[in-house]
Amino acid sequence: MSTSKTYPLIVIGGGSAGLTAARSAAYLGVPVALVEKERIGGDCTWAGCVPSKALLKAAKVAQTARNAAPFGVQTAHVHVDMPAVRAYVQSVIQHIYAHETPETLQAEGIDVYLGGATFEDPHTIRVGETLRLRGKRFILCTGARPFIPPIEGLESVPFETYETIFNVDRLPQRLIVIGAGPIGAELGQAYARLGARVTLIDVAFLPTEEPEVRTVLLPRLAAEGVTMRTGLVARVARDGAEIAVWVEDDPTPLRGDMLLVATGRTAALDGLGLDAAGVAVSPKGLLVDETLRTSQPHIFAAGDCIADNPQFSHLAGAQGFTAFRNALLPLKSKARRAAVPAVIYTEPEVARVGLTEAQARAQFDDVRTTTWALDRVDRAVTEHDTDGFIKAVHRANGTLLGATIVAERAGEVLTEFTAALERGARLTALSAPMRAYPTYSSGVAQLAGAAWRARWLAHPRWGPLIRRLARWWAYRLR
Repeated sequence: MSTSKTYPLIVIGGGSAGLTAARSAAYLGVPVALVEKERIGGDCTWAGCVPSKALLKAAKVAQTARNAAPFGVQTAHVHVDMPAVRAYVQSVIQHIYAHETPETLQAEGIDVYLGGATFEDPHTIRVGETLRLRGKRFILCTGARPFIPPIEGLESVPFETYETIFNVDRLPQRLIVIGAGPIGAELGQAYARLGARVTLIDVAFLPTEEPEVRTVLLPRLAAEGVTMRTGLVARVARDGAEIAVWVEDDPTPLRGDMLLVATGRTAALDGLGLDAAGVAVSPKGLLVDETLRTSQPHIFAAGDCIADNPQFSHLAGAQGFTAFRNALLPLKSKARRAAVPAVIYTEPEVARVGLTEAQARAQFDDVRTTTWALDRVDRAVTEHDTDGFIKAVHRANGTLLGATIVAERAGEVLTEFTAALERGARLTALSAPMRAYPTYSSGVAQLAGAAWRARWLAHPRWGPLIRRLARWWAYRLR
């Protein structure tokens, strides 16, 4: 074992949270070590945000070519070259990874160590088999890994996860996806657009979203070749070149030539030696307080390894910065829990922030909703894509509680609601900023105006009074 080196801060894990924490320290000139078990960039760069969006783009191009006729454009047969699609996805990964390589980080002032980290005591970690590092403060940013459910026969059949599917260069004829959450919905639609017949299996489709989301998306997916099968998977088996999947209470199996398990993610904590560090952990991940401090005062955590933490790259990055501040600086700040945006990158996109209607009604007794259909947003009409809506959840006085958007570029438009939630603003305040025309964000102003009219002009007492005052003033004009 080599001689140990001591750092004011050691960050374990080089994904979104770890990179933000380590870079924040380096920007201030603080000596910092970043320890990564596999590849710098984490799931976001290699197996999540980046490759999935690149694959979705390729699939969208194929679908757009097939559906060009309404625009007066005639296209011949669309051919998908799956090895070329994979090459495109990998090129996007490499472009982004170029800003995250060990050499890049070293040049920024970060000491990078590649290897698994294991605590030997609360202040010492072993990296690989030959190196020991000591730290005054630690930030654990080890991320998550695919959750594999205990399904009978699953261990005996080949299957893909979000970690492996982007390395596949063949297009299946029939893809079976276990899981109809965000990962299943995105990849299911992508593979259907690339030419596969896709079946999603789950107890519900996007169960945490507003019911209206399913009303819009399920028919859209069905039209593109995605079948939603409701139920629990009982068992799976290999049958020659095929994979057979049995859904509970149905003796007839579904058959496909590729199986994707998309049943969520679980905190990646294996091999860390948390017992030796004295860090408390639950079956769901690390336990932290509101400042992201673990049960050890000098050890913090950020990102997907935290128990019951929404698993978003942008939240992990924000928490990485918060953990850095609280670990090294005297003024402590609370980790962000509210107004965390979430986007599912299907087409149309599903973007949500704050509370759903059901969540709001469980907390307040004066909940109201205002919805604006996408066919009343002129930009959506020009794009020939009017399946969707903008929905705001608010209190009777107009205080915004949450919003859901189903639309093209919904994730970009959602920022207006996120900013309003952070300010504690009322929905009607969103009608004030001038927006360029035609844009999808103009629908937010239209919705805010509709909420104002519903609150005041439709009120049985105030509505008639406001109109009488307006008419009276108008007649007094000279």
